[in-house]
Amino acid sequence: MDAKELVGRKVLVIGTGISGIGSTKLLGKVGAIPVILEENKNVYEREIRTKLEGYKGDDPQIIIGELPEDVLKELALVVPSPAVPMDSPIMTRLIGAGLPVWSEIELAFNFAKGRMVAITGTNGKTTTTTLVGEIMKAHFASTYVVGNIGYSYAERALEMTDDTISIGEISSFQLEAVDNFHANVSAILNITPDHLNRHHTMECYVEMKENITHNQTKDDVCVLNYDNEYTRDFASRCPARVVLFSTEEKLENGYYLEGEEIMLAENGTSVRVMNIHDMNLVGTCNIQNVMAAIAMGRAMDVPMETILHVVKNFKAVEHRIEFVATKNGVDYYNDSKGTNPDAAIQGIKAMCKPTYLIGGGYDKGSEYDEWIQAFDGKVKKLVLIGATKEKIAECADKNGFHDYVFMDSYDAALKFCTENAASGEAVLLSPACASWDMFPSYEVRGKQFKDYVNSL
Repeated sequence: MDAKELVGRKVLVIGTGISGIGSTKLLGKVGAIPVILEENKNVYEREIRTKLEGYKGDDPQIIIGELPEDVLKELALVVPSPAVPMDSPIMTRLIGAGLPVWSEIELAFNFAKGRMVAITGTNGKTTTTTLVGEIMKAHFASTYVVGNIGYSYAERALEMTDDTISIGEISSFQLEAVDNFHANVSAILNITPDHLNRHHTMECYVEMKENITHNQTKDDVCVLNYDNEYTRDFASRCPARVVLFSTEEKLENGYYLEGEEIMLAENGTSVRVMNIHDMNLVGTCNIQNVMAAIAMGRAMDVPMETILHVVKNFKAVEHRIEFVATKNGVDYYNDSKGTNPDAAIQGIKAMCKPTYLIGGGYDKGSEYDEWIQAFDGKVKKLVLIGATKEKIAECADKNGFHDYVFMDSYDAALKFCTENAASGEAVLLSPACASWDMFPSYEVRGKQFKDYVNSL
């Protein structure tokens, strides 16, 4: 379907979060007739109308609960929220009816202007996207940071000009339904098992991540992690020109770590880029994020001097190995964004003191062996909460780690850590699980941790 064909036609938007509201506002502005479906029957229409403040266009129809068959027959397109699985009952019904499906980023791309820098990966997306956004802002007059980072691409699309640079944090969910979407520069930071309750197989999850290069050619650039088996394998199949980075290997071409120096190898010669101690971010994961950000900056022709100035002054993203405070000699770190085992491994690697680790939460179908094995003598006590606590404890026992305790609540876990951690030790919130069994988001979980620590 061509975007011009949407004028005067009904488009179903499923979900009323940031993505759904942004899509609805865009559709109204371009002359389409949005129909909003909110399947959660506990949501009231007035709540949705409040979110639509600033909407321009014909008053959208709002349906709460099930979609009537007579409405379905009038639809021209479906734009589902990223949280709506493609194999859910509603999507199965709509796809079965022959309706085309666009993700929010596909909808937005069809109306946006300028160039797109798109970033995906299991871990590190938010930090890298934020950093790349700051690099672009330092050089280009018109920039928008959009996508999974919390800002609707669709809501901003019509503000963009031919000179605009969009920097998108793109999740695997958002890449399930793209057609025209095209990134001038893309990056896959890493791929490790995650969201298998949604994608079902690792092969499907990897395919969705690789879809960020959809429509790229050798005139475009894709930045890939040489240290990750999936992205390293993809390098030979990638349709774009590949730029690699590594913290483990000396590369013949690409960015690599030599001692404490980030190096760039090109055309048979290597040059020093920067010392890792000149940046504020900590941990191997953040060295990789910085390498990727530098590579994307150069691919967009930002001067290296500008890139390095931004990198050296950049502070950690909230909730990602974020130092909170030192209280009674104990260092507190908020890594609430460590929502899967691989992300949480990076949190452990960043610790250099005996650590009380708060773990557990919503079960996304993850396995925890590699996380437990990464404790490497650093974890003094594993404090387990949430729906996965017994599953993690069984995994810990299997891997020979027995220093864990169960807590019935988040507050109890925080209190246990503050009462038992001694001066010279650390407390790390890095749950290796999503927050949805106890909190609406990892941000709320992290904020409560910080509020508790700062009140000590």
